[in-house]
Amino acid sequence: MQQKIYHSDEHLFPIDLVDRDALYVMEKLHSAGFTAYLVGGGVRDLLLRKSPKDFDISTSAQPEEIKKIFRNCLLIGRRFRLAHIRFGKKIIEVSTFRSGDIASDSLIIRDNEWGTPEEDALRRDFTINGLFYDPFNNTIIDYVGGFVDLKNQFIRSIGQPYLRFRQDPVRMIRLLKFQARFGFEIDEEARVALAECRGEIVKSASARVLEELLRMLESGSSKSFFELITHHGLLQLIFPALGEFLETTEGEEIYSYLEEVDTTFHQPGMRSLDRVVLLACLTFCPFEKRIKTRFLDREKIPHLGEIQQETFALLDEIFPPLCRLPRRMKYGLASILISQYRLTPLEKKKSHRPRLPRDPDFHLALKFLEIRAALEPGFQQMWEEWQDVVKNPEKHISHRKRRRKKGPSQKKGEK
Repeated sequence: MQQKIYHSDEHLFPIDLVDRDALYVMEKLHSAGFTAYLVGGGVRDLLLRKSPKDFDISTSAQPEEIKKIFRNCLLIGRRFRLAHIRFGKKIIEVSTFRSGDIASDSLIIRDNEWGTPEEDALRRDFTINGLFYDPFNNTIIDYVGGFVDLKNQFIRSIGQPYLRFRQDPVRMIRLLKFQARFGFEIDEEARVALAECRGEIVKSASARVLEELLRMLESGSSKSFFELITHHGLLQLIFPALGEFLETTEGEEIYSYLEEVDTTFHQPGMRSLDRVVLLACLTFCPFEKRIKTRFLDREKIPHLGEIQQETFALLDEIFPPLCRLPRRMKYGLASILISQYRLTPLEKKKSHRPRLPRDPDFHLALKFLEIRAALEPGFQQMWEEWQDVVKNPEKHISHRKRRRKKGPSQKKGEK
């Protein structure tokens, strides 16, 4: 497709909303004699009048050249070499223009062949993500027809979708991600290719698949995304146990949790929920069912040791090797699930006095209880009581007198 340039009177791109540090990076690269554009999701989201999560940049400078220009630069990645330029906690990601064979169906293992802006656009996944913004001329550069597709709310693959999905199966997850986020219509050819290629998803890198799923839990569109990924049979291949559970009547409760997170806990200016809390929204319902089946149906109240054992067994089932959780995340999620039986005990003790646990993840368990209370008002009082324990721990300290040990001078027969 021939290059098309859209000028300011045609695109109305809100340059005032572009991150200042991203503009600074592009200016420094431009001053050093390199081409630099704002690319991908940042351009797409601003054209849709949405706040971008990231402001990514592509440039003609190679990674080592970028590092020479910026002292605050760290080069990362082997499969896909990138420059991360740090501004405090914020990172501006800079990639070098790449080329690639879009007519091949071979799985991409390395992606570090440098190319031109046009070649870089052609190797991207969907047309709506293939737009470049040039801040120096205030123009949108379009090699793939993405500007028109964005206006028409249409998701189209760049190149033949069957080949592109086999090259990088994660693109199938991203296809459903954009449909869930924007409600756009999917090109029929891409829809057919998704059905034919979905088995390829098991060839994907575990970390990339998990990252896409975690980002969608944070997106505010998690309910529609998990409905789509289950409907198209991808979740059943990534998380077989969870996919199977979501297809049951009981699985509908998971969607209630996701909807609550999307609507109540994803408001403008609100801090994102911790990822392990979001994962608890996916796993708590099958966890509850497991405890009920193994203990409560047999009229047995499990102790915390048994609950802990069942928690780790369940997490090993739900997160198989294809999408294994990092150790720290797994233990944080386990802590949240186990703690629910401390916060809402199965058996109420007569003289139960709440005690603040020493668990460093307790505040996350309490945040998940808040979500549960929003869905089941019967837990609201419990959540308020635990909030009071956290805010006023001194009120809940037991004041029972300890027996003091006798000193040497107080032993029997001594005065």
